[in-house]
Amino acid sequence: MRIAEATRVSMATFLWVRGLLQIGLFFLMFLRTVSPVAAAEHDQPFRLALPGYEFRFPADHAAHPDFRTEWWYYTGHLATAQGRAFGFQLTFFRHVLRPPDETRRSRWAFHTLYFAHFAVTDEEGAAFRFQEKVSRGSLGLAGAETSSYHVWVDDWSARLDGGTHRLWAGGKEMGLDLALVPSKKPVVHGRNGVSQKAEGEGYASHYYSISRLAVSGVLAWKGRSYPVTGEAWMDHEFGSNQLRDYQVGWDWFGVQLGNGTELMLYLIRHRDGRIDASSSGTIIRPDGRSEHLPLSAFGIEVLGSWRSGTSGVTYPSGWRLKVPEYGVDLTLTPTLLDQELTTQKSTLVNYWEGSVRVTGTVAGKPVRGRGYVELTGYDRGFRPEI
Repeated sequence: MRIAEATRVSMATFLWVRGLLQIGLFFLMFLRTVSPVAAAEHDQPFRLALPGYEFRFPADHAAHPDFRTEWWYYTGHLATAQGRAFGFQLTFFRHVLRPPDETRRSRWAFHTLYFAHFAVTDEEGAAFRFQEKVSRGSLGLAGAETSSYHVWVDDWSARLDGGTHRLWAGGKEMGLDLALVPSKKPVVHGRNGVSQKAEGEGYASHYYSISRLAVSGVLAWKGRSYPVTGEAWMDHEFGSNQLRDYQVGWDWFGVQLGNGTELMLYLIRHRDGRIDASSSGTIIRPDGRSEHLPLSAFGIEVLGSWRSGTSGVTYPSGWRLKVPEYGVDLTLTPTLLDQELTTQKSTLVNYWEGSVRVTGTVAGKPVRGRGYVELTGYDRGFRPEI
């Protein structure tokens, strides 16, 4: 499929898509147009993420077509019966080029792009692999239902079966077939239903997480199938506006501690290196209660760096997280230095998304845990087209 003539993905776009792509709102991924078709899409209205949105579950797990960009994000840690440890990431992104035209009912109508990224970290084998897919939202090749939670790109999918999230991706060499049962209820991030990403109305997303899900299923790795169990984290964001021109990327942290506490933090970075005041987080207690954390409530110290031999990009590597009010002092160490995705077949953005080990203290008591970290916008010269 050739779509280079129609769309351009800027780093801000990719940021919006995890943010909006993550990837990462957050990748606050935005498809900038370079053709008359693309230019027309900006004349179409999209709903903004504004204060007062009331989440309703399970309905809000499904797609929100009134918003331009949306993604569903799963990360987690798996183990075999023998204790062999793996990390995984599976993400689906939806981005509308232009709202569907009710006068054009052709099954070939092209108005939405869908992306999917799938990665596995083999901690024991010190290996990392990823796969990617991109498809248009026509002919049933990809889609996201609105009446119930089901999103798919080709034969990869995420759906809700009763109260269980079912994930399927990959194949015999690298694949997964997992059932995820929430251990906690969804937690809405930000204030008054919005997670602000920049100054100004609508520079935000509606963002929630299920911060702990019990996982069981099968992982395929290098031609072998392993029954696995573990824990996962699910993010879901949707919105319509991009990051500001002066914002270049973000660092996102999702931590699950052995004492039942979870922590989500993100820093949005300016081009001059400053941290945006909209950066924030959430702490989730063992009983499921959560508190919003403004930027002033936490600190993140970078402990080292790693340079990719594939892309040449240098990323932070190793972090110390502190939330003084809650007595949180944690050190995050990557399970593997090279967990970079160079997505040449889909979003054309280089980013680091990987599993980390967590040690430290909470209220003076030793604690251990696991987590995932996402780093976008460090490849500053990257302005791809797709």
